[in-house]
Amino acid sequence: MQTLDLPWTEKYRPKSLDDVIGQSLVVDRLKSFVKNGNFPSMIFAGTAGVGKTTCAIAMANDLYGGSFTGAFKELNASDARGIDVIRGEVKEFAKTISIASVPIKIIFLDEADALTSDAQHALRRTMERFSKETRFILSANYANKIIEPIQSRCVVFRFKQLKEEDMKKYIERIKVSEGLEFDEKVVEALIYVSDGDLRKLTNVLQSCAMNNKRIKESDIYDISAKARPKEIAAMLRYAVNGDFAMARGELDNLFLKHGMSGEDILIQCYKEVQNLNIDERAKLKAIAGFGETNFRIVEGANERIQLEAMLAEIALFAAEKGR
Repeated sequence: MQTLDLPWTEKYRPKSLDDVIGQSLVVDRLKSFVKNGNFPSMIFAGTAGVGKTTCAIAMANDLYGGSFTGAFKELNASDARGIDVIRGEVKEFAKTISIASVPIKIIFLDEADALTSDAQHALRRTMERFSKETRFILSANYANKIIEPIQSRCVVFRFKQLKEEDMKKYIERIKVSEGLEFDEKVVEALIYVSDGDLRKLTNVLQSCAMNNKRIKESDIYDISAKARPKEIAAMLRYAVNGDFAMARGELDNLFLKHGMSGEDILIQCYKEVQNLNIDERAKLKAIAGFGETNFRIVEGANERIQLEAMLAEIALFAAEKGR
């Protein structure tokens, strides 16, 4: 029977803190915790794909010597966000005795900012009651959504977006290991479409490699359903120059050729408008239009109509300014 390979997000997940990409300040502090064999409860705060879960698992591997059965429990709080899970599964594990070499257990709660208020208050009481034998690591995209009584009982580590050079090292590691062939344009495209999310970058690269070991720049944009920066820039440039018809044609291309959603187009517009060599007032008008359009789309308005209205408004502003 043929065995399936692991997804690359797991295959290339660092097993030790020594192998973690970036986050050097956080990693150094975690290494000192492992060396001392003792540490406080912690909150890992940061955007998706920057290494929060990886650091928690790598730290547990280093602390327990690679075998943490009965000493490390991982739960996703967005799947189990109610008070019953805290009172049941979390509490039951917290009060058990660790059989690992280090007499401290770890409970890792991923996406802890998704816990309800009642669940967070129940968690606070569990953290207090079992503080001697159990430490908690709470991962959150937004630390401010975790109640103050929990924050005051934890050390907060803020994970920054990965630097470009760190992402390039990671891409090179996979390239060599998997025998892939691609140039610097592919590397730049991967960094652009991932937007700092190493998990997304890995998934896109694996998807491209399934078709061909020789990867082209166009493969990256096609798989990720993203437009090249120059395509977004062209649409915006037509709009700020008052040419609505051409801007609308570029928008059609984004919808039909790349299959992009309205929100994805807006996110790329926001990134690219910063680089356009246009009047600052036009930039401000465009950014204000992005915000208003995004709000309307989120509220349920037709994204095609809203995006065309946004381009029309920018084109009208350009026409009025030119009179």
